[in-house]
Amino acid sequence: MDNPLDLLRADDRTAAWLAGLEADDSPDVEVVLPDAFTLLDLAVPHEDVNEILALAQTIRADPGLWWLLERCARRLVRGIGLIDHPFDLPYLPAGLGAAGRYFHLFVFVAALPHVRAYHRERGVPADVSRHTLADLGRNVAVHRRRHGVGGVIQPSWIKMHYRGEIYQLGRLQYQRATLGTRMGTLIEGVMPGAPSLNLHIPDFSGPLTPAACDDSLARARAFFPRHFPDEEPTVATCYSWLLDPQLADHLPESSNIVAFQRRFRPGYPAEQPNDGGPIEFVFGDPDLPPDQLSPRTTLEHAIVAHLRAGGHWYEGNGWFPL
Repeated sequence: MDNPLDLLRADDRTAAWLAGLEADDSPDVEVVLPDAFTLLDLAVPHEDVNEILALAQTIRADPGLWWLLERCARRLVRGIGLIDHPFDLPYLPAGLGAAGRYFHLFVFVAALPHVRAYHRERGVPADVSRHTLADLGRNVAVHRRRHGVGGVIQPSWIKMHYRGEIYQLGRLQYQRATLGTRMGTLIEGVMPGAPSLNLHIPDFSGPLTPAACDDSLARARAFFPRHFPDEEPTVATCYSWLLDPQLADHLPESSNIVAFQRRFRPGYPAEQPNDGGPIEFVFGDPDLPPDQLSPRTTLEHAIVAHLRAGGHWYEGNGWFPL
């Protein structure tokens, strides 16, 4: 393999990121490589386990990759507990091969003892901690489904789980957040920067039924005052293609998605189309052309028919008081 750090310096997406790591003065972190049982605890698919274990030895033997792993781990651990910590984990150059596709998994495993300790410090129940951190395995599964090979599909998303920002509580996930300027200025009684909870709707978790959402929200209303009493969020927000109001024109009144939308008060109008949002989450790949899609369900037919008629989908947004 070419020097991995040279590959990073030659890539416009990662050169500045690498320079930031080189100048970083975060405290050292002891890096622990994954074993099979750790991977299984994190719901990593079985077909990925052997490749990951072999790559662990490759990374340990490569001075450049090991240096990069140590630096990323200590920057990630430094941000545990913080909201909107700026450290990013970009996609790595294709020249790194499997080591680059899986690299961020090793960063998350290195941070695992530290985020678990943070959870224990906050009194987070063991099952909530386990379900939250296992989103890594779901992410690996999505990478293989989309690309046909193993890897981590959204490292910038999973990093929030491993610094204590996101928690899985039943059907929904909740991100400790602060209100942005646009949302904060339209909600009466709160200001931009006020604590909030940002709702996320993970895939592979069963139907989005009203009962499942009620149960999850009840858990969240008890969880955050107990484990984060210093933050006191008063509103929940959501930014998702599932809140595009056009969906209500295409789906039956009994639709779980329509019922989910009705929980929210409208936010600000979406301005830029986001056709890839529903295509990604419903069909698995945001780059699939609409004329190549084969819809089967009511939702799939609605998404495809709207696009083929020349329409667009948008990332909707909304809020409700907690």
